[in-house]
Amino acid sequence: MDINNLKTSDFDYDLPKELIAQTPLKDRTGSRMMVVHMNSGELEDKHFYDIVSYFHKGDVLVRNNTRVIPARLYGTKEGTGAHVELLLLRQMEDDVWECLVGNAHVIKLGTVVSFHDGRLKAKCVEVEDKGLRKFKMIYDGIFNEILDQLGEVPLPPYIHEKLNDPERYQTVYSKVEGSAAAPTAGLHFTPEIFAKLREKGVTVVDVTLHVGLGTFRPMDTENVKEHQMHAEVCYMSKEAADILNQAKAEGRRIIAIGTTSVRTLESVWNKYGSFHECTMETRLFIYPGYQYHTIDGMLTNFHLPKSTLIMMICALAGYDLVMKAYKHAVDEKYRFFSFGDCMFLTHE
Repeated sequence: MDINNLKTSDFDYDLPKELIAQTPLKDRTGSRMMVVHMNSGELEDKHFYDIVSYFHKGDVLVRNNTRVIPARLYGTKEGTGAHVELLLLRQMEDDVWECLVGNAHVIKLGTVVSFHDGRLKAKCVEVEDKGLRKFKMIYDGIFNEILDQLGEVPLPPYIHEKLNDPERYQTVYSKVEGSAAAPTAGLHFTPEIFAKLREKGVTVVDVTLHVGLGTFRPMDTENVKEHQMHAEVCYMSKEAADILNQAKAEGRRIIAIGTTSVRTLESVWNKYGSFHECTMETRLFIYPGYQYHTIDGMLTNFHLPKSTLIMMICALAGYDLVMKAYKHAVDEKYRFFSFGDCMFLTHE
Protein backbone atom coordinates (compact mmCIF):
# COMPACT_ATOMS: atom_id res chain seq x y z
CA MET A 1 0.00 0.00 0.00
CA ASP A 2 1.23 3.46 -0.95
CA ILE A 3 0.51 5.59 2.13
CA ASN A 4 1.13 8.72 0.06
CA ASN A 5 -1.72 7.84 -2.29
CA LEU A 6 -4.42 6.33 -0.09
CA LYS A 7 -7.81 5.72 -1.66
CA THR A 8 -11.06 5.25 0.22
CA SER A 9 -11.77 2.21 -1.96
CA ASP A 10 -8.61 0.55 -0.58
CA PHE A 11 -10.53 0.06 2.69
CA ASP A 12 -13.52 -1.70 1.17
CA TYR A 13 -14.37 -5.33 1.89
CA ASP A 14 -17.22 -7.72 1.07
CA LEU A 15 -19.71 -8.09 3.91
CA PRO A 16 -22.85 -10.24 3.60
CA LYS A 17 -25.81 -8.31 4.98
CA GLU A 18 -26.78 -11.18 7.25
CA LEU A 19 -23.60 -10.62 9.29
CA ILE A 20 -24.73 -7.13 10.37
CA ALA A 21 -25.95 -7.59 13.94
CA GLN A 22 -29.48 -6.25 14.35
CA THR A 23 -29.89 -6.86 18.07
CA PRO A 24 -27.52 -7.09 21.03
CA LEU A 25 -26.87 -10.43 22.69
CA LYS A 26 -28.70 -11.04 25.94
CA ASP A 27 -25.35 -11.44 27.70
CA ARG A 28 -23.10 -8.45 27.03
CA THR A 29 -19.98 -10.55 27.59
CA GLY A 30 -21.06 -13.36 25.27
CA SER A 31 -19.86 -11.75 22.04
CA ARG A 32 -17.04 -13.34 20.14
CA MET A 33 -13.65 -11.64 20.29
CA MET A 34 -10.90 -11.98 17.74
CA VAL A 35 -7.50 -11.43 19.32
CA VAL A 36 -5.11 -9.87 16.81
CA HIS A 37 -1.46 -10.25 17.80
CA MET A 38 0.08 -7.30 16.01
CA ASN A 39 3.69 -8.48 16.33
CA SER A 40 3.28 -12.06 15.10
CA GLY A 41 0.19 -11.61 12.93
CA GLU A 42 -1.55 -14.50 14.73
CA LEU A 43 -5.34 -14.45 15.01
CA GLU A 44 -7.20 -16.15 17.87
CA ASP A 45 -10.94 -16.80 18.05
CA LYS A 46 -12.11 -16.18 21.61
CA HIS A 47 -15.09 -14.74 23.48
CA PHE A 48 -15.22 -11.37 25.15
CA TYR A 49 -15.32 -12.89 28.63
CA ASP A 50 -11.78 -14.14 27.94
CA ILE A 51 -10.45 -10.58 27.84
CA VAL A 52 -9.35 -10.49 31.48
CA SER A 53 -6.63 -13.07 30.74
CA TYR A 54 -4.97 -10.65 28.30
CA PHE A 55 -4.41 -7.99 30.97
CA HIS A 56 -1.55 -7.69 33.48
CA LYS A 57 -1.10 -6.01 36.83
CA GLY A 58 -0.24 -2.35 36.24
CA ASP A 59 -2.10 -1.99 32.94
CA VAL A 60 -4.28 1.09 32.50
CA LEU A 61 -7.60 0.65 30.72
CA VAL A 62 -9.14 3.82 29.24
CA ARG A 63 -12.86 4.09 28.53
CA ASN A 64 -15.15 6.79 27.12
CA ASN A 65 -17.89 7.53 29.65
CA THR A 66 -20.12 9.52 27.31
CA ARG A 67 -23.84 8.80 27.35
CA VAL A 68 -26.15 8.86 24.32
CA ILE A 69 -28.92 11.45 24.51
CA PRO A 70 -32.36 11.11 22.84
CA ALA A 71 -30.90 13.11 19.98
CA ARG A 72 -33.39 12.32 17.19
CA LEU A 73 -36.42 14.60 16.92
CA TYR A 74 -39.31 14.48 14.44
CA GLY A 75 -41.17 17.70 13.72
CA THR A 76 -42.89 19.85 11.11
CA LYS A 77 -41.89 23.08 9.41
CA GLU A 78 -44.08 25.96 10.50
CA GLY A 79 -46.06 27.37 7.61
CA THR A 80 -45.92 24.35 5.31
CA GLY A 81 -46.19 21.33 7.59
CA ALA A 82 -43.26 19.64 5.85
CA HIS A 83 -41.84 16.78 7.90
CA VAL A 84 -38.35 17.44 9.31
CA GLU A 85 -35.99 15.13 11.21
CA LEU A 86 -33.24 16.59 13.38
CA LEU A 87 -30.26 14.75 14.82
CA LEU A 88 -28.66 16.81 17.57
CA LEU A 89 -24.89 16.61 17.18
CA ARG A 90 -23.35 19.06 19.63
CA GLN A 91 -24.30 22.02 21.77
CA MET A 92 -22.55 25.15 20.51
CA GLU A 93 -23.71 27.56 23.22
CA ASP A 94 -26.76 28.07 25.41
CA ASP A 95 -29.70 26.49 23.56
CA VAL A 96 -27.91 26.58 20.16
CA TRP A 97 -27.27 23.12 18.69
CA GLU A 98 -25.60 21.94 15.52
CA CYS A 99 -27.88 19.38 13.88
CA LEU A 100 -27.92 17.02 10.94
CA VAL A 101 -31.20 17.57 9.12
CA GLY A 102 -33.27 15.13 7.15
CA ASN A 103 -35.15 16.93 4.36
CA ALA A 104 -32.54 19.69 4.78
CA HIS A 105 -33.46 21.52 1.57
CA VAL A 106 -36.63 22.86 3.21
CA ILE A 107 -34.68 24.44 6.07
CA LYS A 108 -33.55 28.01 5.34
CA LEU A 109 -32.23 30.73 7.62
CA GLY A 110 -35.07 31.68 9.97
CA THR A 111 -37.10 28.51 9.40
CA VAL A 112 -38.90 27.30 12.54
CA VAL A 113 -39.53 23.62 13.18
CA SER A 114 -42.16 22.63 15.73
CA PHE A 115 -42.13 19.42 17.77
CA HIS A 116 -45.13 17.91 19.56
CA ASP A 117 -47.59 20.77 19.15
CA GLY A 118 -44.98 23.41 19.93
CA ARG A 119 -43.68 22.09 23.26
CA LEU A 120 -40.29 22.51 21.63
CA LYS A 121 -39.40 24.69 18.67
CA ALA A 122 -36.13 25.04 16.77
CA LYS A 123 -35.28 28.18 14.77
CA CYS A 124 -32.56 27.88 12.13
CA VAL A 125 -29.87 30.49 12.88
CA GLU A 126 -27.14 29.25 10.52
CA VAL A 127 -27.07 27.20 7.31
CA GLU A 128 -24.06 24.92 6.84
CA ASP A 129 -23.08 22.42 4.13
CA LYS A 130 -24.02 18.75 3.74
CA GLY A 131 -27.29 18.83 5.64
CA LEU A 132 -25.95 20.63 8.71
CA ARG A 133 -27.81 23.51 10.35
CA LYS A 134 -27.58 25.38 13.64
CA PHE A 135 -30.80 25.85 15.59
CA LYS A 136 -31.83 27.96 18.54
CA MET A 137 -34.03 25.81 20.77
CA ILE A 138 -37.17 27.52 22.09
CA TYR A 139 -39.01 25.96 25.03
CA ASP A 140 -40.29 26.42 28.57
CA GLY A 141 -38.75 24.35 31.33
CA ILE A 142 -35.61 22.21 31.40
CA PHE A 143 -34.28 21.24 27.96
CA ASN A 144 -32.91 17.82 28.95
CA GLU A 145 -36.26 16.85 30.48
CA ILE A 146 -38.10 17.92 27.33
CA LEU A 147 -35.61 16.01 25.18
CA ASP A 148 -36.14 12.89 27.30
CA GLN A 149 -39.87 13.15 26.64
CA LEU A 150 -39.83 14.05 22.95
CA GLY A 151 -36.62 12.61 21.52
CA GLU A 152 -35.50 9.13 20.55
CA VAL A 153 -32.14 7.43 21.03
CA PRO A 154 -30.73 7.40 17.48
CA LEU A 155 -29.75 3.91 16.37
CA PRO A 156 -27.47 3.59 13.32
CA PRO A 157 -29.25 3.34 9.93
CA TYR A 158 -28.09 -0.25 9.34
CA ILE A 159 -30.07 -1.43 12.39
CA HIS A 160 -33.64 -2.08 11.29
CA GLU A 161 -35.08 -3.78 14.37
CA LYS A 162 -36.55 -1.88 17.29
CA LEU A 163 -34.48 -1.97 20.47
CA ASN A 164 -36.60 -3.22 23.35
CA ASP A 165 -34.28 -1.90 26.05
CA PRO A 166 -32.66 1.47 25.20
CA GLU A 167 -30.02 0.86 27.88
CA ARG A 168 -28.49 -1.81 25.64
CA TYR A 169 -27.29 1.05 23.44
CA GLN A 170 -25.51 2.56 26.46
CA THR A 171 -22.34 1.34 28.13
CA VAL A 172 -22.76 0.30 31.77
CA TYR A 173 -20.36 3.13 32.68
CA SER A 174 -22.04 5.88 30.62
CA LYS A 175 -22.21 9.03 32.70
CA VAL A 176 -21.74 12.31 30.82
CA GLU A 177 -24.68 13.07 28.50
CA GLY A 178 -23.92 14.42 25.05
CA SER A 179 -23.43 11.73 22.37
CA ALA A 180 -25.42 11.16 19.20
CA ALA A 181 -24.08 7.58 19.03
CA ALA A 182 -22.71 5.04 21.47
CA PRO A 183 -19.01 4.20 21.84
CA THR A 184 -19.90 0.66 20.89
CA ALA A 185 -16.72 -1.22 21.86
CA GLY A 186 -17.75 -0.50 25.44
CA LEU A 187 -21.10 -2.26 25.08
CA HIS A 188 -19.43 -5.63 25.84
CA PHE A 189 -18.36 -4.71 29.38
CA THR A 190 -20.21 -5.44 32.61
CA PRO A 191 -19.51 -4.35 36.21
CA GLU A 192 -18.34 -7.91 36.87
CA ILE A 193 -15.69 -7.72 34.13
CA PHE A 194 -14.40 -4.44 35.54
CA ALA A 195 -14.30 -5.98 39.03
CA LYS A 196 -12.17 -8.86 37.73
CA LEU A 197 -9.83 -6.44 35.95
CA ARG A 198 -9.38 -4.35 39.10
CA GLU A 199 -8.74 -7.50 41.14
CA LYS A 200 -5.94 -8.25 38.70
CA GLY A 201 -4.37 -4.84 39.34
CA VAL A 202 -5.68 -3.01 36.28
CA THR A 203 -6.44 0.71 36.72
CA VAL A 204 -9.57 1.96 34.92
CA VAL A 205 -9.55 5.58 33.73
CA ASP A 206 -12.45 7.59 32.29
CA VAL A 207 -12.21 10.17 29.52
CA THR A 208 -15.08 11.72 27.58
CA LEU A 209 -15.67 12.22 23.86
CA HIS A 210 -19.17 13.01 22.69
CA VAL A 211 -19.64 10.93 19.57
CA GLY A 212 -20.88 12.83 16.55
CA LEU A 213 -20.31 13.14 12.82
CA GLY A 214 -16.53 12.93 13.18
CA THR A 215 -16.96 9.28 14.16
CA PHE A 216 -19.86 8.07 12.04
CA ARG A 217 -20.09 10.26 8.91
CA PRO A 218 -19.26 8.26 5.74
CA MET A 219 -16.26 9.22 3.64
CA ASP A 220 -17.23 11.41 0.69
CA THR A 221 -13.86 11.65 -1.06
CA GLU A 222 -11.84 8.97 -2.89
CA ASN A 223 -8.58 10.63 -1.89
CA VAL A 224 -8.33 9.82 1.82
CA LYS A 225 -6.29 12.92 2.65
CA GLU A 226 -9.01 15.20 1.28
CA HIS A 227 -11.56 14.04 3.87
CA GLN A 228 -12.44 16.67 6.48
CA MET A 229 -13.33 15.39 9.93
CA HIS A 230 -16.23 16.99 11.77
CA ALA A 231 -15.39 18.42 15.19
CA GLU A 232 -16.17 16.43 18.33
CA VAL A 233 -15.76 17.63 21.91
CA CYS A 234 -13.58 15.68 24.33
CA TYR A 235 -12.55 16.04 27.98
CA MET A 236 -9.75 14.78 30.19
CA SER A 237 -9.64 15.32 33.96
CA LYS A 238 -6.51 16.09 35.96
CA GLU A 239 -6.90 12.77 37.77
CA ALA A 240 -6.99 10.85 34.48
CA ALA A 241 -4.03 12.82 33.09
CA ASP A 242 -1.93 12.17 36.19
CA ILE A 243 -2.60 8.42 36.13
CA LEU A 244 -1.85 8.19 32.42
CA ASN A 245 1.33 10.26 32.62
CA GLN A 246 2.63 8.10 35.48
CA ALA A 247 1.84 4.90 33.57
CA LYS A 248 3.61 6.29 30.51
CA ALA A 249 6.69 7.25 32.55
CA GLU A 250 6.84 3.79 34.13
CA GLY A 251 6.44 1.96 30.83
CA ARG A 252 3.13 0.37 31.79
CA ARG A 253 0.62 -0.55 29.08
CA ILE A 254 -2.21 1.82 28.18
CA ILE A 255 -5.09 0.02 26.48
CA ALA A 256 -8.12 1.83 25.09
CA ILE A 257 -11.72 0.73 24.77
CA GLY A 258 -12.82 1.89 21.35
CA THR A 259 -11.80 4.38 18.71
CA THR A 260 -13.29 7.37 20.55
CA SER A 261 -11.09 6.77 23.59
CA VAL A 262 -8.11 6.54 21.24
CA ARG A 263 -9.04 9.77 19.50
CA THR A 264 -9.26 11.52 22.87
CA LEU A 265 -5.88 10.24 24.06
CA GLU A 266 -4.10 11.06 20.81
CA SER A 267 -5.76 14.48 20.47
CA VAL A 268 -4.71 15.57 23.96
CA TRP A 269 -1.17 14.23 23.48
CA ASN A 270 -0.80 15.95 20.12
CA LYS A 271 -1.82 19.28 21.66
CA TYR A 272 0.20 19.17 24.89
CA GLY A 273 2.96 16.59 24.35
CA SER A 274 1.66 14.68 27.37
CA PHE A 275 -1.66 13.91 29.00
CA HIS A 276 -3.25 17.09 30.33
CA GLU A 277 -6.46 18.28 31.95
CA CYS A 278 -8.49 19.92 29.19
CA THR A 279 -11.71 20.42 27.29
CA MET A 280 -11.12 20.66 23.57
CA GLU A 281 -12.54 20.09 20.11
CA THR A 282 -10.85 17.46 18.00
CA ARG A 283 -10.86 16.91 14.26
CA LEU A 284 -8.11 14.31 14.41
CA PHE A 285 -8.17 11.94 11.44
CA ILE A 286 -6.04 8.84 11.94
CA TYR A 287 -5.14 6.79 8.86
CA PRO A 288 -2.14 4.69 7.76
CA GLY A 289 1.08 6.63 8.15
CA TYR A 290 -0.03 8.14 11.47
CA GLN A 291 2.33 7.45 14.37
CA TYR A 292 0.53 6.58 17.60
CA HIS A 293 1.87 8.11 20.82
CA THR A 294 -0.40 6.87 23.59
CA ILE A 295 -1.69 3.31 23.36
CA ASP A 296 -0.31 -0.21 23.51
CA GLY A 297 -3.50 -1.94 22.46
CA MET A 298 -7.21 -1.45 21.99
CA LEU A 299 -10.56 -3.20 21.93
CA THR A 300 -12.76 -2.28 18.99
CA ASN A 301 -15.81 -3.55 17.13
CA PHE A 302 -15.81 -4.39 13.41
CA HIS A 303 -16.32 -1.23 11.37
CA LEU A 304 -18.05 -0.28 8.16
CA PRO A 305 -16.21 -0.68 4.86
CA LYS A 306 -14.46 2.49 3.65
CA SER A 307 -14.92 4.20 7.04
CA THR A 308 -12.53 6.45 8.93
CA LEU A 309 -12.66 3.89 11.75
CA ILE A 310 -11.27 0.98 9.77
CA MET A 311 -8.54 3.36 8.59
CA MET A 312 -7.68 4.12 12.22
CA ILE A 313 -7.35 0.40 12.95
CA CYS A 314 -5.12 -0.07 9.89
CA ALA A 315 -2.88 2.74 11.14
CA LEU A 316 -2.34 0.81 14.37
CA ALA A 317 -2.09 -2.81 13.25
CA GLY A 318 -1.10 -2.46 9.60
CA TYR A 319 -3.29 -2.60 6.52
CA ASP A 320 -2.49 -6.19 5.49
CA LEU A 321 -3.09 -7.64 8.95
CA VAL A 322 -6.37 -5.78 9.44
CA MET A 323 -7.74 -6.82 6.06
CA LYS A 324 -6.67 -10.40 6.80
CA ALA A 325 -8.51 -10.20 10.15
CA TYR A 326 -11.67 -8.82 8.52
CA LYS A 327 -11.66 -11.58 5.89
CA HIS A 328 -11.29 -14.13 8.70
CA ALA A 329 -14.19 -12.49 10.55
CA VAL A 330 -16.42 -12.76 7.48
CA ASP A 331 -15.36 -16.36 6.80
CA GLU A 332 -16.04 -17.32 10.44
CA LYS A 333 -19.35 -15.43 10.45
CA TYR A 334 -18.56 -12.92 13.17
CA ARG A 335 -21.31 -10.37 13.86
CA PHE A 336 -20.49 -6.87 12.61
CA PHE A 337 -20.96 -3.23 13.64
CA SER A 338 -22.56 -1.68 16.73
CA PHE A 339 -24.24 -4.74 18.28
CA GLY A 340 -21.70 -7.18 16.88
CA ASP A 341 -18.53 -8.89 17.99
CA CYS A 342 -15.18 -7.31 18.78
CA MET A 343 -11.47 -7.37 18.10
CA PHE A 344 -8.69 -7.04 20.66
CA LEU A 345 -5.46 -5.64 19.22
CA THR A 346 -2.36 -6.40 21.26
CA HIS A 347 1.41 -6.36 20.73
CA GLU A 348 1.76 -9.48 22.89
